[in-house]
Amino acid sequence: MGFIEEYRKHVEERAKLGIPPLPLNAKQVEQLVELLQQVPIVEEKFLMDLFLNRVPPGVDDAAFVKAKFLADIIEGKKKSLAITPVHAVEILGTMLGGYNVEPLIKALSHKDEEIAKAAAKALKNILLVYDYFNDVVELAKSGNKHAQEVLESWANAEWFYQRSLCQRK
Repeated sequence: MGFIEEYRKHVEERAKLGIPPLPLNAKQVEQLVELLQQVPIVEEKFLMDLFLNRVPPGVDDAAFVKAKFLADIIEGKKKSLAITPVHAVEILGTMLGGYNVEPLIKALSHKDEEIAKAAAKALKNILLVYDYFNDVVELAKSGNKHAQEVLESWANAEWFYQRSLCQRK
């Protein structure tokens, strides 16, 4: 039985118990990543839904696999017909903080301006950067305009004011 069939069986079993499926674990995300690299991608919409919505966003092993795959797409080391490098940056931007931060900061200096802009946009809304804050500061000091934008955005609390409850009138 393949990954898709196993996952659907899991969903069915959990539904019978009246509970949602568990998030994907690292092994399942590795299998999902392999399927997303196939040409053509079988059941692309279903697989992308799993990739976007069933991998925990934090700092567990599954999130590491997801972030690594997306970083590899940005760097051109891996390819998927379903995920462009810019889309990979955007997906990293949904992961809240953790394993996604380093590849996003690295992308601020990407030679492709569209990727660098997307990284800045994503980082403006991520606060859980911990010590990587210093990396953004160093990039800004070295003249990286995207890093400077991110620092200014954080300083102005744009992430806060963009929330629907805090919209300025």
